[in-house]
Amino acid sequence: MPYYISPRFIDKLAVHITKNFLDLPRVRVPLILGIHGRKGEGKTFQCQLVFEKMGIEPVTISGGELESKDAGDPARLLRLRYREASEKIKVQGRMCALFINDLDAGAGRFDAGTQYTVNTQLVNATLMNIADNPTNVQLPGSYDETPLHRIPIIVTGNDFSTLYAPLIRDGRMVKFYWEPNREERIGVVGSIFKTDELSARDIENLVDEFSDQAIDFFSALRSRIYDEQIRDFIHQVGIEKISRQVVNSTEKIPDFAKPNFNLSRLREYGKIMVGEQQRIRELRLVEEYNQSRLFGVSQTDQPEKFTPNSNYSFPEATTPNQLTENRINHSFENSNLSSEVREQIKKILQDGLKIGMEYADKRRYKTGSWKSCGKVENQREKEVVDAVENCLAEHQNDYVRLIGIDSNLKRRVVEKIIHRPKI
Repeated sequence: MPYYISPRFIDKLAVHITKNFLDLPRVRVPLILGIHGRKGEGKTFQCQLVFEKMGIEPVTISGGELESKDAGDPARLLRLRYREASEKIKVQGRMCALFINDLDAGAGRFDAGTQYTVNTQLVNATLMNIADNPTNVQLPGSYDETPLHRIPIIVTGNDFSTLYAPLIRDGRMVKFYWEPNREERIGVVGSIFKTDELSARDIENLVDEFSDQAIDFFSALRSRIYDEQIRDFIHQVGIEKISRQVVNSTEKIPDFAKPNFNLSRLREYGKIMVGEQQRIRELRLVEEYNQSRLFGVSQTDQPEKFTPNSNYSFPEATTPNQLTENRINHSFENSNLSSEVREQIKKILQDGLKIGMEYADKRRYKTGSWKSCGKVENQREKEVVDAVENCLAEHQNDYVRLIGIDSNLKRRVVEKIIHRPKI
């Protein structure tokens, strides 16, 4: 199948690889190219297409290989694979590269709940060392004076801000944010349905219909169209016999005719898939379970006694909870927040949680890609109210949600949307 390669993507990758094999006078070339972007946009697949087009057979490492029960193993693996790529150049006489998939998943730290291990630290340090000394990469316990051939490193990931900051500095890594535009999306989707007799206009309508979906959505959509034929095949053979029919059978599996890939049918299945995505985002059962468990425990704890500031006078209160509520009510007197938002903030603060905020535009909201609206370092009510007001003022055209964080367990227990843009 003739797959589409974005000219912008192949240009960035080809320039980086070629540049690392040239001897440019007085030019320090970064060894690592970091390709990052949201999930499902085809970063890895586009890299594989470019490698094939350039005649390169890369040495590949998965992010899942960057952790081990034995300290030092992943770092040693990086050095081994790098030296293997250098050896391939000698043997094959052509370019080679080290390709690391999902680096942030293996070496990144997403939040305070992510364990930072010795191997995580060593992987970051090893990549930094290789980037600084690409022709002198030694294995632990041995030393070889023979210089290695410089090997460009290509890494992919979703969020490189989770990586160790010195690793991604400009002298070591060139950053390339991959978010295909409409023309590129039409090109990729067109290649997915190349053999399915869809017109160019149908492809454009399909891309525009699901403009907020990632590239892998359309590939999964094409696969979904075959479900009816496979279901009929299972019913024809019998659910009890399907295993013997498909695996180690002397009978030939029947050929499946090409389904009807008309636009209306694709839209129908596409809407079903979007509904499944939305259901997952709305359900969030794990938060419901965790919240019940956490608040069930917290009810047994006695709240700390609150001593009012002498500058304020509160109505008479006889319990710590009443004092806390009076203090919070006072902080809202001069705020411009709606009563609903005030109640949400009150509830979070009264439960002893820390407050954070996130925002997302329409496209990122549908894909669940939220961005931080800044942390409220000081959890005093006035600072919280000011921070929420500032976030709402800056993002009037975005979705804004309030987050309640249990600082002891380092996890979210509340997420509530407090602003939706006008449609």
